[in-house]
Parts: sequence; structure tokens; C-alpha cells
Amino acid sequence: MKLFSNLKGDLFGGITAGIVALPLALAFGIQAFSGVSDPSAASIGAYVGLTGAMLLGFFAALFGGTHSQISGPTGPMTVVTATLVTGAWTASGGSISQVLLSMALAAIFCGLFQILFGLIKIGKYVRYIPYPVLSGFMSGIGVIIIIQQLYPLVGASKGGSMIDLLLGLPEAVASTSITALLLGLGTVAIIYLFPLLTKKVPSTLVALIVMTVVSIFIDMDGVATIGKIPSGIPMPFFAKEGVSLAGIDWGAVLVAAIVPGLTLAGLGSIDTLLTSVVADNITKTKHNSNRELIGQGIGNAVAGLFCGLPGAGATMRTVVNVKSGGRTQLSGMVHALLLLAIMLGIGSIVQYVPLSVLAGILITVGIGIIDFRGFRDLPKIPRADAVVLIVVFLVTVLVDLLTAVGIGMVIACVLFMKRASDLVEGGYSSQELTNFDKESPWDDEHGMPDTVAHKIYVQRLNGPIFFGTINKFKEVMSTVPSDAKIVIIRMRLVSFMDQSGLYAMEEAVKDLQARGIEVLMTIIQPQPLYMLTTHKVIPGVVPQNHTFKTFEECTEYLRNQLEK
Repeated sequence: MKLFSNLKGDLFGGITAGIVALPLALAFGIQAFSGVSDPSAASIGAYVGLTGAMLLGFFAALFGGTHSQISGPTGPMTVVTATLVTGAWTASGGSISQVLLSMALAAIFCGLFQILFGLIKIGKYVRYIPYPVLSGFMSGIGVIIIIQQLYPLVGASKGGSMIDLLLGLPEAVASTSITALLLGLGTVAIIYLFPLLTKKVPSTLVALIVMTVVSIFIDMDGVATIGKIPSGIPMPFFAKEGVSLAGIDWGAVLVAAIVPGLTLAGLGSIDTLLTSVVADNITKTKHNSNRELIGQGIGNAVAGLFCGLPGAGATMRTVVNVKSGGRTQLSGMVHALLLLAIMLGIGSIVQYVPLSVLAGILITVGIGIIDFRGFRDLPKIPRADAVVLIVVFLVTVLVDLLTAVGIGMVIACVLFMKRASDLVEGGYSSQELTNFDKESPWDDEHGMPDTVAHKIYVQRLNGPIFFGTINKFKEVMSTVPSDAKIVIIRMRLVSFMDQSGLYAMEEAVKDLQARGIEVLMTIIQPQPLYMLTTHKVIPGVVPQNHTFKTFEECTEYLRNQLEK
């Protein structure tokens, strides 16, 4: 799609996404510096959050491979950055210059690694991460965000590890500032309740403005605010006022920034490509994953150069952009230019925003990240999937994200090898493990009456549906003709379905039904049938009378229905 082919929609989409991005950029920036015990930490955090959202948003849109994607600081990336910033603050003995330099270099390394990922075409391998790994990891990040924000919510401040934060909560709660708590809870209430009135105005922005105005007219004693943030055009870290590079041990700083940079690159790539898939599903387009990684890398490297917070493709902002009409890279650039315009004159206004209000915004973000569905389904999914989800979740919360990513990837590899081995030993060829036959009719289909055959589409699934094959499964399901009225999903050769496969099947069926297509299923083997019935896909999404033990029963049902 050409850059100016959707000018009106892109302008409106970009402006709307920019309005949504403003409070989140402020909140994520301040969260990243929550472990810095300096009076200027909040204002610096707000500034780096806005800078990162603006620069990453512009360059990722310009060079990326997902036309409608909006990029900026995200929850997972901010959690990693906050750990880096806190560590740099402690190691440097309280040097803001050292903190900014460490964050800038980590963001630059993040960008360089992402560019490398794109060049060696690693983007396609994200599809092989099992759902339980992603679910446990993202839920862990959501819990971390919530726990970290409980302190500013009650008017307290504290840094350190998650264990330290958990142990310090009783003391923080005991000294709660009622004013700060009410402002934070009011923010949460507005975010959840305002959409019941209208969804045309972002509820996070409404909450930010309303509760800030309220705070100005009440007794603010003991309630911390952002403070005045620097305004003007962002400058590179080596030319930034107040940042001294004298006496820096560059060798140690560079080495210390490599591992966090790699962690940010891996996490940001996963976060971004998942958002790209969401954008594809809404716009019915197909992104270029490797080009998207290169665009994200350029954006993060430039953001780092100017002391901006690193980030990734942001799902909520991308959805807002698409729903508002954004379709090309221009929408992402408009979103970034709006943030730049805001940066040039917002410092005197933003200084009054209470930190408890931003905490309320981030708590709703954390709640939105938690995969409640994954936890709800734990008793129903295969035991191995449940163990993986819980282990990755606990390691993410109680240890650190890097360890969780490593354990998750190792588990993914082991699961893939085990399931592939089990299925091959069970009599399936390697071709059957990765391909679904959609061309040749099976033997029992030759007797289908002509009065029925021309009105239906038969989708033959050949092999297990698990995290290693769901991308191919989704690709095959997308080939259903637009004029199909009835689709028969043949599952005779589907011997196994894991949590990833279950959710992919449910989504595929719902997509077909949303197009007005009637979905039937035949010959479901015991294990997939257990998964589908336990999770109420059958009956529920697919009615019980639309499932058949034989293809002949299905044909007879269709003959009776279509001849009425």
C-alpha cells in the first residue's frame, strides 16, 4: 500500500494513537526510573518515555514491515529497562549520568541486535514458541507491573528485586496516603467505566486529565507528582545537558549493556511480531517479519542515541490506530510527530500529574497483560503445558526475565523434540507433522452427491495441531474461499492437539462463523475431542449436532439440510 493512499484515515488513526500513547509513555518512563531515589527521577522518566515513544514510533513505522503498527514503550520492555536502571543507579553510587548512559547503550545494543535478527531472517522462528511459555511469561510481566505500581498507588516509593518489593508491601500499606490511593483508584475506575459511555475518546487520557484536575483542587500533601520535565528537541546523550561522560569506564559500561540489550532485543522482537499478527488479523494483510525487526532495530537504536526508552510494537495502540482508519506507515509517523509537538510545550502542564494516577494507569495495563484464560484452563490442558506455564510464570516474577526467557526457550525446544518424536514413533511422517492436505479428496468423499458437493468446502487436516504446526494450520484455514457457505473440517488424521493448537482451532472456527460460514467437524480422535469438549469448543462454538463420527453421516446430514 502506497504511503499516501489512505491520507485521511492515516491522519486520524495516527492522531488517535498519539493521544492514547501520551499517558502510557509518561507512565512507562516513570516506571523505568522507579528504582532511582533522586528528586528528578520522575521528570527524567517522563522525558525518556516520551522521547522513546516519539523516536521509536517514527523510525519503526518508516522502516518496518507492518503497515499499520504503532510502536513505543511497552510493559515487558519497561520491566527489563527498570531492572537495568535500578542496577546502574546502585552500581554507580547514585549517578544520573551513569544511569542514562547505561539505558542509552542498552537501547542501542537492543536496536543493533534486532537489525541483526532481521538480516539473518530469524523472525519466522517466533512462531515456534509454545502458548504456555508466552502465557506464563506475559502473565509474569503483568504481575510485576502491578506489584511495582502498588507503591506509588499508596503514596510510597521503593526499588529493588521482586522479593524486596513483596516483603516491603505491608510497611507501605501501613503508611498509605489516602489522597494518593483515592486518586489512583479513581483513575482505575474511569479507565474501566468510561468506555461504557463512549469508546470514541481514550479512557486512559480521560482518566489522566480528570484525576489531575481533581488533584489540583484538593489537599495534595504527601502526594508526589511528576515535576517539570525538560522541553524542546531531544539531544543525543553525549550532548545532553546535565549528563557528564567524564570518568566513565567505557569498557565496563559497554560490557554491562550487552546482556540487557540482547534481552530487550529478544523480548521486543517477540512482543512486536505478536502485535504484527494482531494487525494482520484485523486488516487482512500480511506483514514482513524480518523487515519489521530491522525497522524496530533502527527505531530503538535511534531512541537510545537520544536517551529514549526502548520499546516494541504496542498492541493496544496498534488496534486503536487500525480501528480509527490507519492503514499505512504514515499513521505511525503521524503518531510520533504529534508526540513531538506535545513534547515541545507540555513540560509546564505535565508537572502536576500525580504519580498515583500514572500508577493506576499502569495497573490496568498489568491486568490487561495477564493471561487469565491460560490460568483458568490449567486444569483442562495437558499436564506438560500446565507445568510449563506455571514454571515460566514463577521464574519471571521471582527470579528475572532473562532467566525466564532462557528457560522458556529450552522448554520449547524440548517439547518440540518430544512431541515430534512421539508422533513420528506413532506412525506419522515428517511431512505429516508440518503439512495439512487441502487438495486431494479422501476415498470416502467420492460418493458425495453433486447437489451437496458444489455448496460446501472440505478442509482436510493431516497431522497434529500443536505449537510447531499452528502457523501452517492458520495458513491453510485462511484458504477457505470467500463464497463458501459450509466448511467441513476433517480431523481423522489429527491425533494430538495442545493448548496452542486448541486456541488456534477455536479462533479459526470463530473467524469462519463471523463470515457467515457454517462449520462442521468429522471423525475427531479421542485426545483432540477431549480438548475441544473440555474447553467448550464442542458444544459451544461448534454445536454438538455439527460433529460426526463418519463422513457419511455428515454427508447425509447435509443432504437433508440442503434439500429442505
